[in-house]
Parts: sequence; structure tokens; C-alpha cells
Amino acid sequence: VSIPMHLIGPAIWTPIAVEGLTNQMMHGNGMGTGWKGMYTTSLLDFHSNWRSRADELSDTLKVCMFMGEYFLKHHRGHYYAKSQNLSRQLRETYDKMLNAYDLLLMPTLPMKATPLPPPDAPLALYCQRAFEMLPNTSPFDVTGHPAMSIPCGMSDGLPIGLMLVAKHYNESTIYQAASAFENLGDWRTM
Repeated sequence: VSIPMHLIGPAIWTPIAVEGLTNQMMHGNGMGTGWKGMYTTSLLDFHSNWRSRADELSDTLKVCMFMGEYFLKHHRGHYYAKSQNLSRQLRETYDKMLNAYDLLLMPTLPMKATPLPPPDAPLALYCQRAFEMLPNTSPFDVTGHPAMSIPCGMSDGLPIGLMLVAKHYNESTIYQAASAFENLGDWRTM
């Protein structure tokens, strides 16, 4: 099947992710605001200590945080809001396809797995390796569809992932399909 809107899923995800993490994790100390439920003040206090240890944050988190600050300062939530609006269309697109099929199957990564960068790798390589993995997974972070990656083979010593996506609240279909696949044999030799 073809879902053309899937290709713009990462572009929809990006403002939601970078502005969202900046607001919730950095400004909101991991709690955010505006939701009903228990706020664990001790956890909030503990998480706020990141400011005195910012040098220990991962490079990719720092890049996302700076992107989020930039978007918030210069665009004042415009692209976050636009992405949230587009996310409804993306969700509806997947929902229509999942009304015709039990599961959507796709490669977890859009390319062959790449080795982890060495510890002394430049920042650009760390970011490239982190973000190149997102095109097939990030759209479902936006839509909330349950998804699972299972190993299904090897290529040049690196695993190949098969992503299973189901209707909302239908995780059991994913678990059943994953179990059936697992019972076929050793995925390393498929």
C-alpha cells in the first residue's frame, strides 16, 4: 500500500518534538503544564537540576533544545500549531488505511542500519545518525498509533527491523503478529 502523507510525517513531527521538548523538559522541568493529574514536586525539583549540569546533556538533546528555543522565539508557536493541525490529517490517513488492513508493515529504518558513531565523532555525525532513523517512526509519535519494531533479519552483521503499526488501542494485534513471526524461527538466519 502507499501512504504519500507518510513522507511528510517527519516534517510534521519536528516542530512538535523540538518545541514540545523545550517547553516540557527544559522550561517545565519534565512536567509541563496544563494537564490534570499528579505533579510529583520532588521529581520536578530533581529534574530542574539539569541547568547546573547542562554539559552532561547529549549533543542531540542540546541541538533539539536550541532548535526549540529558536522556533519559540522567532515563530512563537506557529509551526508547532501548524504541525498539530496537520497531525490530525496524518492520523486520519493512517486510520483509513488501518480500516482496510489489520496492520501496516514497514522497515523500521528507511535505510540499512549504520554503525554507531565513535566517541570522538563530530557533532554533525551524531545528529545525522540520530535523525536519519526517524522517517518511519516519528509519524507514529505524532499520531499515537501503537507501533513495535521487531528484528527480522541481518545485513552485513547489522539487524534489520520490521515495524508493525496497528489501530489505536489495538496493541494486541501487534503482539499476536510479533509472536507469530517469532515462532517462525531465528530471525538472525532469515
